[in-house]
Amino acid sequence: MLSLKEVRTRIASVKSTQQITSAMKMVAASKLRKAQNAIIQMRPFAAKLKVILQDLAASLDSSDDSSVFTEQREPNKVLLILVSSNRGLCGAFNANVIKVANNLIETKYNNQYQDGNLSLITIGRKVSEFYGNRDFNVIEVYDYIFDKLTYENVSPIAEKLMNFFAENEYDRIEVVYNKFKNAATQILSTEQYLPIEPVKEENKYGEDVKVDYIFEPNKDEIVQDLIPKSLKIQLYKILLDSFAAEHGARMTSMHLATENAQELLKDLKLVYNKARQAAITNEILEIVSGAEALKG
Repeated sequence: MLSLKEVRTRIASVKSTQQITSAMKMVAASKLRKAQNAIIQMRPFAAKLKVILQDLAASLDSSDDSSVFTEQREPNKVLLILVSSNRGLCGAFNANVIKVANNLIETKYNNQYQDGNLSLITIGRKVSEFYGNRDFNVIEVYDYIFDKLTYENVSPIAEKLMNFFAENEYDRIEVVYNKFKNAATQILSTEQYLPIEPVKEENKYGEDVKVDYIFEPNKDEIVQDLIPKSLKIQLYKILLDSFAAEHGARMTSMHLATENAQELLKDLKLVYNKARQAAITNEILEIVSGAEALKG
């Protein structure tokens, strides 16, 4: 059995840890509120813009100069964008991204990896540290982006990705990230960023439905402006999703840690009371034994 001093030391240590986890939970909850509002406001606009983008992709043909981002090519050279957090203490948030990315590399893009045609862009210190210390071709690191997550800071990254694809440096670009659902739930997602995949809609007879848009002033000008802007919005939305999901995961993790510390304190106090009772009993026995010895 532990001594009273050892139990008191452990109780003090657990109380200190509980105060830290409780404070981190409140900080994460405060940051989550702001991040959640940002992604909720962005989603309807980004979702509608994505639908329009996919409809445009379906309407473009190979003769269009603006169809470079819709060109479906054999994925000989692949770029994966992996999004994690800069800090830990958020449960399996980062580990899940690494797990899915490793599975994607080992199964879907194993041939490209073996041939040296698989590259990575890491956004977030946790994936940067993991893949930077291993045999992977990490071409860009954007750990700073979450320090000030704005559309203006994300746009240059999106432009670089579009240039990679337009100049045939990569045939496919995919993103692995956590999508925010609520404070307790994050949905691990893998999305194809480029080329743009057209969505086929079918009517009740199973026939393809083609959306017909009226373009003013003309189709080329609108498409050339809309596609790059939409791709920038999509990347910004992805990072907002991951940012909100991170704070949700950290808040949930710290809440569970605080509750576990409370349960551990109950157990330690029970052990402490038992040890104290045993010590008092021993002292009484020693006093009684001493008194009996004096009588003798």
